[in-house]
Amino acid sequence: MIRDRIGSDFPALERALREVHETDGYPSVWPADPRAFLAPPLTVSGWVAEFRGEVVGQVLLRGVPEQVPGWMSAAGLPAPEVLVLSRLFVAPAGRGRGLARRLFRTAWAGAQALGKRAVLDVHHRNLAAIRLYKSEGWQCVGTVDGDWLDPGGRVPRVHVYVAP
Repeated sequence: MIRDRIGSDFPALERALREVHETDGYPSVWPADPRAFLAPPLTVSGWVAEFRGEVVGQVLLRGVPEQVPGWMSAAGLPAPEVLVLSRLFVAPAGRGRGLARRLFRTAWAGAQALGKRAVLDVHHRNLAAIRLYKSEGWQCVGTVDGDWLDPGGRVPRVHVYVAP
């Protein structure tokens, strides 16, 4: 089940995010404040996935900050015309049921309902996410340096995708 995120979802989301981090390395560095990571500034909408009554994942739509991330130039779209699809993850217990795809489509439809084009960035090693985006017809418009550091202190490469 996919539904709007509510405040009481955060403890379960933090647990799910911890599992994803330990299993897949997302996020690549564990955030000092997981709740702030789950609900970053400029969040417009958020949805969660439930499996067997437990929250196991989420996706967000976010506005583009005034200090536009470097990867946005690869998208080639004016910041006011887009929303960023962000923080998409599903814990291992919820995988294999199409929840990530349903979350993805829900956020994408949310952007369209607001008259915005959806964009996203993804770590070049996140092959499962890249397969999802490609299968939905999203176009990779560039590969750039990320705006964070991996655990080893390196700047990761990220692919930038734009909704069709």
